[in-house]
Amino acid sequence: MNESLHPQHIALSLAASGVPVLPLRRGKVPFGNCPTCADNACGGRPNMKTPGPCRCPDVCHAWAAATTDPAVILSPPWEAAWRRAVCVGYHPGGAGLTVVDLDDVDAIAWARTALPATRTVATTRGEHWIYLGAMTSRNAVRPGVDIKSTMAYARYLGPGTGTMADLPDAVRALAVKEPSPTRPAPQAVTVPAGPGRGECPHRTPAYLERGIEMAVQRIREASSAVHATVYRTFLAVLSRHGRCGCLTDAHVFRLFAAAQSKGERARHCADAWANARTTLGL
Repeated sequence: MNESLHPQHIALSLAASGVPVLPLRRGKVPFGNCPTCADNACGGRPNMKTPGPCRCPDVCHAWAAATTDPAVILSPPWEAAWRRAVCVGYHPGGAGLTVVDLDDVDAIAWARTALPATRTVATTRGEHWIYLGAMTSRNAVRPGVDIKSTMAYARYLGPGTGTMADLPDAVRALAVKEPSPTRPAPQAVTVPAGPGRGECPHRTPAYLERGIEMAVQRIREASSAVHATVYRTFLAVLSRHGRCGCLTDAHVFRLFAAAQSKGERARHCADAWANARTTLGL
């Protein structure tokens, strides 16, 4: 192998330009958590906006392991991972980017008529269209189209061609889940304002923290019907805190991490969250 094409060398170059990277193993997937961090026993990353490993020096937590620190990339645990890596992954949202993953020729044809031109990178079956700006990730926004940005990783396939455009509203709109026409119209849920003449009571840190912790515990204690439990828990959290602006990305990350510790995929978490918001009319 040409030494300049070694995944670790590519990773160091990307990190130097501010792109958080991580090694991907066979199957083009992240390395699993180490025994200490299994099932997020270590608590995982508290804030999705700062990609990087937890205190564990191993390559843990998938997209959240992505880093720009050369000392981490060259550390012994990561060296071992690079020797087994087949390619380099990166966290688009951590670099302020969004990747529109077009999986086939039909998806590419759609993008050429529906989206503004931007930097493109050829993939095995299609193209990555890369925009400047981060947003919520979501898979299967339409046939053959995934969005990879925050809380997601993408495979690095080269610098691509073309000038990178700003993230357009047309791409942001793709992540908004439309209610199914076969389902009843979403039922609005009125959230009591609580004491204080309509002032939001949830901005008391202890009140919100207690609610999030109870939700995380409810998910982790689920012994069956995990998918349904996750959805009901998301629904309960949003019905209490979804209308007042108290929830942050860090709170959502904790809920998603709890769900993934029970075997839920990130895509299922995102869909359950979006469905709960739709049900509540948020």
